[in-house]
Amino acid sequence: MPTTNRPKTVISRRGFVAGAAAIAGAALVPRATKAAATPDVPPEDYRIQNGRIRQSVMGWCFKPMPNEELIEVCHRMGMPAMEGIDKKFYPRLRELGMTPAIVGAHGFKTGPFNRDNHTFCIEKLREGIDVAAEFGSPSVITFTGYREEGIADEVGMQNCVDCWKEVIGYAEKKKVNLCLEHLNTRDDTHPMKGHPGYFGDDMDVCIELVKRVGSPRMKVLFDVYHVQIMNGDVIRRIRQYKDYIGHVHTAGVPGRGELDDTQELNYPPIMRALLEVGYAGFVAQEFIPTWPDTLAALRHAVRLCDV
Repeated sequence: MPTTNRPKTVISRRGFVAGAAAIAGAALVPRATKAAATPDVPPEDYRIQNGRIRQSVMGWCFKPMPNEELIEVCHRMGMPAMEGIDKKFYPRLRELGMTPAIVGAHGFKTGPFNRDNHTFCIEKLREGIDVAAEFGSPSVITFTGYREEGIADEVGMQNCVDCWKEVIGYAEKKKVNLCLEHLNTRDDTHPMKGHPGYFGDDMDVCIELVKRVGSPRMKVLFDVYHVQIMNGDVIRRIRQYKDYIGHVHTAGVPGRGELDDTQELNYPPIMRALLEVGYAGFVAQEFIPTWPDTLAALRHAVRLCDV
């Protein structure tokens, strides 16, 4: 049988590697550039089904929507609580069978890290405790404040502990928790996405502060967004610090947006971890909406966390 003489194709090792890399790169391009999937958004009449996670919402995130409108939306959705709204709306929450999930006090900028702020912080914390007791809220939020030149970290820590010890007995009497919020100092792109200079930016340090106060009414506010940015290992930390968690906040990471597939956290397992350790406090949605329909974003997040 006659044969045909064909020129042999010689492929060098360098050519093979380059070709393989080009093919692999081409295969990866569609995945790398693929847009996030459109989330499945609950309908406008969506209502919480399971309710094992007691959800709240942080009002400031949904401005310029009026507080009274947001209250009605959350009530229709079956949410038992709200926070970060004007105290003048607390009576309306009570009328609807809802409660302030946590009450504000002295803010995150002026904290007890500096002893000069103690009188102010104690006054505001006591006022917050009274409001919480009046409206059935379990907690009042507190912060360390910012580092200041001339105050060593250990001195600032002791200043914080001394301040909280001045008021924790009153909290115990009123059966209200003080919840120390941990904040991230890495993000400087937005005044509510990160807080450069804040002292309590390490969850382990915050836990140590809580332990030094030495009261079952002194807790941490476990903000998943801030914890992920500063410390990570969220579910392990929930299990590790379960006895100290008094309140929880959510948001997507890294941008503090919706809890969708554009961010790095998977919230249903986080919620299940909270249930696993017996957490019975509130979980507040504190993301900054980026979707055109902000209420659709809220419904999506609430259903996602309703495990």
